[in-house]
Amino acid sequence: MFETGTPCAGETDLEESTIRVLVVDDYEPWRRFLTSTLQKEPVLQVIGEVSDGMDAVHQAKQFRPDLILLDIGLPTLNGIEAARRIRDVSPASKILFVSENRSPDIAEQALSTGAGGYLVKSDAGSELLPAVKAVLEGKRFISASLAGHCLMATTLSTTTQTIVSSVITLILGVR
Repeated sequence: MFETGTPCAGETDLEESTIRVLVVDDYEPWRRFLTSTLQKEPVLQVIGEVSDGMDAVHQAKQFRPDLILLDIGLPTLNGIEAARRIRDVSPASKILFVSENRSPDIAEQALSTGAGGYLVKSDAGSELLPAVKAVLEGKRFISASLAGHCLMATTLSTTTQTIVSSVITLILGVR
């Protein structure tokens, strides 16, 4: 699942490095599901599990995880506000929202924090690892159950990136 080609200068191969993950959700059985699914990939190391937004911010500041799986409906501080604060204390951490909320408006608010993706919990069985991989590679991920609805800015952004990349490839002959 986590295979890459030859890394470019300054990049590390996902197979050769450990990716530190913080799991944030207020429902313990769900955290266990996420953790056990992630641990199927040897390169992914869950470094912590927390159940509320303020703890997520504190853990992000202390441990600076590579990836944070973040629910929206959290006690003390909702996931969207927690993501904004995490951006301040651990700007290099990538964020993947994992929420039961299917509202395109909520998903757009979540992604506006700079998060790399939005995964609907009911899609996690088939989409969790692909979502994690996409976000870690710097790509935007949207659950299939939301992708048809939403996120004009995300679609435009992805399309624009593809066009720009194609133009650069054509002009410079670079791949």
